[in-house]
Amino acid sequence: MKISFLLSYVLLVHAFYGAWCSVGGSLHCEYSNSQILHRPHSVSITEFGAVGDGVTLNTKAFQNALFYLNTFSDKGGAKLFVPAGQWLTGSFDLISHLTLWLDKGATILGSTNSENWPVVDPLPSYGRGRELPGRRHRSLIYGQNLTDVVITGENGTIDGQGSIWWDWFRNGELNYTRPHLVELINATGLIISNLTFLNSPFWNIHPVYCRDVFVKNLTILAPLDSPNTDGVDPDSSTNVCIEDCYIVTGDDLVSIKSGWDEYGISYARPSSKIKINRLTGQTTSSSGIAIGSEMSGGVSDIYIKDLHLFNSNTGIRIKTSPGRGGYVRNVHVSNVKLDNVQKAIRFTGKYGEHPDGNFDTKALPAIEKITFENVSGEDIGVAGLLEGIEGDEFKNICFLNVTLRVKKNSKQAPWRCSNVRGYSQWVSPEISCDSFEESIFPEHSSDCFGLSENNVETSSGLSRSPWLFFWYVNEV
Repeated sequence: MKISFLLSYVLLVHAFYGAWCSVGGSLHCEYSNSQILHRPHSVSITEFGAVGDGVTLNTKAFQNALFYLNTFSDKGGAKLFVPAGQWLTGSFDLISHLTLWLDKGATILGSTNSENWPVVDPLPSYGRGRELPGRRHRSLIYGQNLTDVVITGENGTIDGQGSIWWDWFRNGELNYTRPHLVELINATGLIISNLTFLNSPFWNIHPVYCRDVFVKNLTILAPLDSPNTDGVDPDSSTNVCIEDCYIVTGDDLVSIKSGWDEYGISYARPSSKIKINRLTGQTTSSSGIAIGSEMSGGVSDIYIKDLHLFNSNTGIRIKTSPGRGGYVRNVHVSNVKLDNVQKAIRFTGKYGEHPDGNFDTKALPAIEKITFENVSGEDIGVAGLLEGIEGDEFKNICFLNVTLRVKKNSKQAPWRCSNVRGYSQWVSPEISCDSFEESIFPEHSSDCFGLSENNVETSSGLSRSPWLFFWYVNEV
């Protein structure tokens, strides 16, 4: 009776949201595509006068189409179909209960005229634009306070044509922070899947203050020297799943954030319950997975599994600084393969970069319970650069079954540590830092996140929201 009631409840919720993640028994996220494929109302962008010649500006067509489809928001939602073609547009707003569908051969092109990217207020957890004081350009695809939004298709493309923005940035010609390709603020129930993202002016995908976010089967590409073209940046968001993505960019492939210094501390919106599975990519300037540096609202319960990074600068990095406050805790990283990576694992406790001079230098971050398990690497420059903060030691950092083959011609010690304390077992080359004890089991296993119960999923504490219903049922 109890299970039957739960299943009935889940079906009702599914009819409303149209997606969920399954975490019962594996770190694999699943969602139903019935709502994606079967919205009761559908229109093509061409019905609103759009022309897919790559020259005609179609911003009004997108705005008018979405204004019309909003009338179906309480009638099961609607689908906006973008057929094959080159659809040039400026920034436009999404609506709730929407599927934005890009057909095979369809490309949404971002305008190269900055006037078609409106300027909006900074995020409250940042207090200013990320690059410049004051306001910021709005993303190409934008939305606030939405529910049940799907951006997907038959591997269509969203191309930001960002090279002009990169030149403006390098030449100091911008008055406002550059725009993202997709930014959703305060959204619940967001799916982005089966698409290619190209040449974003700034970060590619930025869910901020969001809940129940699923990012799957994306290819995200930008030149390796393009500035700050992060792939996916979940920011002050919870219940996020990112999986089966290929990302090559000029910055972090995935960066988990939660606000910047005093603004992030005050806004107090953490990032939590985030899973990253089966990510492959390259970045010659930054990290495969980064946490921070903007983490002042806190980051916790992070699961990273099956990461393959090649010909890159850094594998996994935690970035913070005095003045950040906040915390990073309960992070489990497993099944990582690194090929020709300069720095396999890096902690940076003095990253700097403050929004203004009003931050509290005594606001020290708490970094604890970070576990690396089953990590291998070939042609590694440095195994670990682990720099904490004097008087604010990073603690319970654990390494289990880590084998990193450091380049023979490397002149640096394979591990360098300061103000970091933890445990290691079956690590090669051995961690030679005095602050690491060379054993975990049995006496220290409870200090190492994800190991004490020998079951990462069971110890995850993931939210029992309807989006994670299999987790809920399996506990009954």
